[in-house]
Amino acid sequence: MKKSVWTFLALLTVGVTQTAWGEEAPKDSTKVVDIEEVVVIATPKENSRLRQQALSATSFSQADMRGNAVRSVKSLSSLVPNLFIPDYGSKLTTSVYVRGIGSRINTPAVGLYVDNIPFIDKSAFDFNYSDIERIDVMRGPQGTLYGRNTMGGLIRVFTKSPFTYQGTDLTLSAATYNNYKASVSHYHRISPQFAFSANFFYEHKGGFFKNSYLNERVDKDDEFGGRFRAIYLPKENLKLDFTLNYEYTNQGGYPYEYTGVTEGEEDRADYIGRIAYNHKSGYRRNLLNGGLNLEHQADNFILSSVTGFQFLDDHMDLDQDFTEQNIYTMMQKQNSKTVSEELVLKSKPGRRWQWTTGASAFYQWLDTDAPVTFEQDGVKTMIEDNVNSAFPQDNPMAPQLKFTVNNTTLPVPGVFSTPILNTAFYHQSTINDILVDGLSFTVGLRLDYEKLMMDYNTGCQMNFDFSMKMQMPGMPFPIQAEALDKDAVASFIGHEQTDYLQLLPKFALQYDFDRQNNIYVSVTKGYRSGGYNIQMFSDVISGSLMGVTMDVLARDEQFKKYAQMFEQFKKEPQDIREATLYRPEYSWNYEVGSHLTLCDGRLQADLAAFYMDTHDQQISRFAASGLGRITVNAGKSRSLGAEAALRAQLTDALSLSGSYGYTYATFTDYVVSNEVNYNGKYVPFVPKHTFNVGGQYIFAMKAGAWLDDITLDAHYKAAGRIYWTEANNASQALYGTLNGRLSLNKGNGQIALWVDNALNKRYQAFWFETMSRGFAQMGRPIQVGIDLRCRF
Repeated sequence: MKKSVWTFLALLTVGVTQTAWGEEAPKDSTKVVDIEEVVVIATPKENSRLRQQALSATSFSQADMRGNAVRSVKSLSSLVPNLFIPDYGSKLTTSVYVRGIGSRINTPAVGLYVDNIPFIDKSAFDFNYSDIERIDVMRGPQGTLYGRNTMGGLIRVFTKSPFTYQGTDLTLSAATYNNYKASVSHYHRISPQFAFSANFFYEHKGGFFKNSYLNERVDKDDEFGGRFRAIYLPKENLKLDFTLNYEYTNQGGYPYEYTGVTEGEEDRADYIGRIAYNHKSGYRRNLLNGGLNLEHQADNFILSSVTGFQFLDDHMDLDQDFTEQNIYTMMQKQNSKTVSEELVLKSKPGRRWQWTTGASAFYQWLDTDAPVTFEQDGVKTMIEDNVNSAFPQDNPMAPQLKFTVNNTTLPVPGVFSTPILNTAFYHQSTINDILVDGLSFTVGLRLDYEKLMMDYNTGCQMNFDFSMKMQMPGMPFPIQAEALDKDAVASFIGHEQTDYLQLLPKFALQYDFDRQNNIYVSVTKGYRSGGYNIQMFSDVISGSLMGVTMDVLARDEQFKKYAQMFEQFKKEPQDIREATLYRPEYSWNYEVGSHLTLCDGRLQADLAAFYMDTHDQQISRFAASGLGRITVNAGKSRSLGAEAALRAQLTDALSLSGSYGYTYATFTDYVVSNEVNYNGKYVPFVPKHTFNVGGQYIFAMKAGAWLDDITLDAHYKAAGRIYWTEANNASQALYGTLNGRLSLNKGNGQIALWVDNALNKRYQAFWFETMSRGFAQMGRPIQVGIDLRCRF
């Protein structure tokens, strides 16, 4: 049977010397083999391998992903130094934090490319990994070559090439909590000029957490999809690479358990630790991604064109108060279409002067239908009580005013269109062997232009009664008046737009001791684009209802003469632009690092230290009223830290790997008011420590045995302390999870038993506060499963 030497060599990166997919190991099998030397990919922009560049990066092969239980982008959390991706909510939310910066909602701080196609919307970041060949995680701003929203770094994902792999792969999996998965992939090379692959997968997740009020698993999930890829080589120097991927997801989510009140009201001890909300929630998504990579190789340069198209159509239902009360619910439907194009001209590798020049553009259409409905309890507490609280309660001589809402439920419809236009031009040059052999200097600059627009149409109509009772001095009877069945209408229809330019430079100095050992220092700038908080309209409308109500009363016949009195209860109307717009965030990254290959090739070490200065930092939090999450600019912060990653091949059978990241990220200029000052506080969602340690041991069988080998993988990863709020009043201490995998390999077949969170560690994967109540999603409990893999 023919076996894939490419896959075998990739497995060597974690020390595998003999597997179900490989051939015999090379003679010097105790050397750690660089994944980039064996897993060949095409990148339009770079001229050299990652470990030969002045940046911090971590790469994962297929074997790395299996051994480290990487099944989605969220599984990379803590496997990479200073990378934290909390696994919570649904696939709508992929929050990536690197080196002290990140994002819960709106624009991401870390970019994602799949087969060189940019994924603009982070609602599409969490997708199936059934046919992934390699993942690269690049840390620190990558703005010069990759532009917007890569100020924290970049994740590059590459699927298997049908020119590299041949045959049909079948995978079946089953695990506790009613998890089942199946995938089949076929790779076929028809001729030396044309090859294609097709993949299909289905996965069912039974859910880990139970909603005690609805008496059902809250995080169930069903998804299916497939990928098609075709590569055509019409000429020796021309390549066309076409990809098309579709996924459908029908997911529960939001297993948020109550942790207690944070201030104000009396707590309910019997409710703490329970997931109990009364409105069924969930997330459905249709995701289609397509791309065409064209590459022409001339004698002195390489010309690439990358065209991408993304279509996302999703639907979210959410019990926004996460309790048994009928306070308020939210529905959100998004329809997004993005077209992107990038032209890149770069020098051939190995030249003394290496350069890359490019131009890129994309346009995204994003339409959002996001109605909020105030239910019965919400109408009473969030609207009626809120208005009545503005009236004097403790002065017997003041008018006694009472406001009553007649609506049983109060819908607040909202339709928004928020298109984005982005264009950029960039150049980067590296001069090698300046002054002395091995010394290189890199300089680059990107001009990035972005235009943001928002059309909005939202409002509500509220029916109310109003009464007044006032005792005048010397009068035997009080003055009474009432207005019944009145309508207050708050409506907002309009258009906003803004644009900005960003200059993103890069400077790096590097010295190569040889091809495998170097030291570097770099200065880079990155930015995260701004945007509009459409969820703020619920807060704007809620606030405007008070003023509208007072205007209605001032025109009523019974209250006209008291119109002046009502003026004191009005609030200044909010400026839509000021209430919804948040500015771009940008940072400078100063870094020194080294890539080393030591001990006669048996040890790889990657080291870095960094300092990041961030301005206009974007922070996600719930609005003061509790009506939805918003992004605000929080002044300045700084992050300083270090990273280390090691891989060692101790013997032919035993390999070890580990990494550690330290980040000290604090606010340096974040004053909310005279009473609230967050200077010196830790930036939320940023673990101070991340580390993992893992090992693999291969029990080789004798010739003719019923198995080729038995492979044991184990790794422990940890993160913490993590502060959840700017006030640092809620946090998760350092915690870790242990995962393991035992693989029985024979020829082209494999049976693997695995366990996730083997110690059943209980920890908070996510925590937030809304309406003075704390909620958390706990990490998943221990899970045991079996995988069956074979190739035909």
